[in-house]
Amino acid sequence: MTQPDAGIRVLSWADFGKEAPHLEAFGRRRLERRIAYLATIRADGSPRVHPVSPFIGGGCLVVYMEPTSLKLADLRREGRFALHCAVEDNEGGEGEFYVTGRAGEIIDAQRRVAAVGWAEAVGYDPVDRHVFFEFKLGYVLATTYDKGPKRERWRAGSSR
Repeated sequence: MTQPDAGIRVLSWADFGKEAPHLEAFGRRRLERRIAYLATIRADGSPRVHPVSPFIGGGCLVVYMEPTSLKLADLRREGRFALHCAVEDNEGGEGEFYVTGRAGEIIDAQRRVAAVGWAEAVGYDPVDRHVFFEFKLGYVLATTYDKGPKRERWRAGSSR
């Protein structure tokens, strides 16, 4: 599992939810059962963007992928990521949810079984070859557009 840098504080989805329950609920609505865009870092340092289907279970934000995926190699080498929900229209739809942090591969057999269950609970069908990553959160930006842009930020380990 990729370990966070000493200077980057990250928290689980559950801990994020304890600190910012309204942002957790908003993020869950914007990410679960939807396509989101995952940015990773290539070996040469340039960015790479991928569509993914994140899900939340057991207090974790998780994505699974094919073992041949380039994003898998990126995350194993350099765990930093950015994840952004898709929006429905040019006016921002139901809002934007953006998170950055560190990804760690789920390699423990019991946690992997749990992650398969979480994926199935939201309607996904992972198979044995899929590789799972938990995303821990360092920074969140939530934007809504009801009455003009309204932005709320959260950072791990600090009061907003």
